[in-house]
Amino acid sequence: MKFARLSRVSLGGVVAAALALSMTACGGDDKKSANGLEKSEINVGVMPITEGAAIQIAIDKGFFKAEGLKVKMRTITGAAEGLPLLKGGSLDIIHGGHVGIIQAHTSGAFKLKILAEASSMTKNLNGVLVAKDSKLASPKDLAGKKIGTNAKGNQNSLLLRATLAPFNINVNEDKDVVVAPFPAQEQLLKSGKVDAIIVPEPFVTQIQQTIGARVLTDFSSGPTKDFPITGFSSTDEFAAKNPKTVAAFQRAFVKAQALASDRSVLAAAMPKFTKMDPKTISLINLPAFPTSTNATRLQRVADVMKQFGYLKEPFDVKPMVSQNG
Repeated sequence: MKFARLSRVSLGGVVAAALALSMTACGGDDKKSANGLEKSEINVGVMPITEGAAIQIAIDKGFFKAEGLKVKMRTITGAAEGLPLLKGGSLDIIHGGHVGIIQAHTSGAFKLKILAEASSMTKNLNGVLVAKDSKLASPKDLAGKKIGTNAKGNQNSLLLRATLAPFNINVNEDKDVVVAPFPAQEQLLKSGKVDAIIVPEPFVTQIQQTIGARVLTDFSSGPTKDFPITGFSSTDEFAAKNPKTVAAFQRAFVKAQALASDRSVLAAAMPKFTKMDPKTISLINLPAFPTSTNATRLQRVADVMKQFGYLKEPFDVKPMVSQNG
């Protein structure tokens, strides 16, 4: 059985929550700034991972302030949590995986605008880990094996499908995938309840260190080489009503992205919104931090989604991308 798309139940829950919130939630401060921004304060949801570091860096370095913009940051787990808050108005911009954002947009439940690319794939940024004494030696050995990950039908599932395609392997998601939060994946592997786990950094590095796990494969080659992973998005309505605010956010974000690959800068910023300590930050594999947002690059995400059944029809991402840089 092939990997499932985002389930109707989970997507329906997101839509229902969004509709409820849209009736009750209120947005950020609407007062205009001295330099003509439509909003001088915005609320931004950020995942507590390296890909979200640019927001904290831009706050610390005064890049947002220089644009006349005050950013209030709130940590979120990703698009599934952030989308209802975005639609309800309690968040203006959210950080999430491009796969989830495109799925939500094409479903018709949300009309979204991608404002900035936050990260793209590098070696061992995400990976399939196995126990140090595992007999699994290559991706083809995953056929029929139990695999742990954080959700079904999500971006990790798509990355795995693309990686296994050359071996003609389909994973039975209902039977063989064990769902648990990323912090619980180490125990799943250690206990032998699964044969492999799919995790992103910092878990790739941490689990190798703590139990001697090894990387069976990563997602940095083939159809997902340099693959765009996460970005920052708003509703289409917010972007249309607040073009100067969006442009100010983008300018400050790009400046911060240019610094994000400096581990000393990361070491100062990340403990403020994650539980990562400076030692971990010094060891983990870093993503690429794009300093522009490009529809041609993001089109690859939609194309791979269509290839593996995450989209029913071809989708042109250009109208939903606010290109910059």
